[in-house]
Amino acid sequence: MEKIAFEQVPDLFASVGDIFMAQKEYLCELDAKLGDGDLGLTMSKGYSSLPGFMRDEAEAAGGDIGKMLMKGGMKMSSLVPSTMGFLMSTGVMEGGKALKGKSEIGAEELAAYLVGFAAGVQKRGKCEAGQRTIYDAILPAANAAAEAAKAEGATLESVIKAALAAAEEGVEATKNMTPVFGKAAVHAAQCVGVSDQGAIAGCFKIKGLADYICG
Repeated sequence: MEKIAFEQVPDLFASVGDIFMAQKEYLCELDAKLGDGDLGLTMSKGYSSLPGFMRDEAEAAGGDIGKMLMKGGMKMSSLVPSTMGFLMSTGVMEGGKALKGKSEIGAEELAAYLVGFAAGVQKRGKCEAGQRTIYDAILPAANAAAEAAKAEGATLESVIKAALAAAEEGVEATKNMTPVFGKAAVHAAQCVGVSDQGAIAGCFKIKGLADYICG
C-alpha cells in the first residue's frame, strides 16, 4: 500500500475500532485494578463509532482528510465524555489539523498525523513523558514515525512498523515508571513491574493502524 486515499481513511480507523472491540474486556480488566474499569468501553465505543462519523462528514469535507478527521474527532468527543475519551478525540483532531488540505496519506502524512495525535494528547492531558500514561507509548511512536518518514524510500509500512515497535518499547518502559495521575498514583506500589493500561491502549491504537496498512 503506497497511499491511503480520502475514501479509505474511515476504513483505516475502522481497523483501530476493530482491535479495541476485540480487546475491550482485557482493557477493562486491566483498568479495574488501577483505574475506573471503563477503559475498554471508552476506547471501543469511541473508535468503533469514529469511522461512521467520518463518513458522515466526508461530503462536506470535500476530499480534505484533515477536515474529515477534525469533524469526526469532535463528534467522538461528545460520544465518550471521559478523561481518556477527551484525550483520544483531541488527539484525532490535532492529528487532523496536521493533515488539513491533504487528499491522501503517504509516509510523511502518516507521521504528521501521529505527531499531531501525540501533541493533542499532551496538550489536553497536560502530561509529560515518564509519568506513566498513554503518552509514554504514543510519543515514542510519533517520534519513531517522524524519523522513519525522513528515510529515503520511506513507505507507509516502514513508518507504521517503526511507530509500533517504539510504542511497544514505550509500554514496556512504563513498568519502571511512577504514576502521578489518578488512582494509580494512590496505589503506586502496585504499579511496579506492571505496564500502564493507558500506554497499552495507546499501543493498540498504533497496532490497529498497522493492521490496515500492513494487511
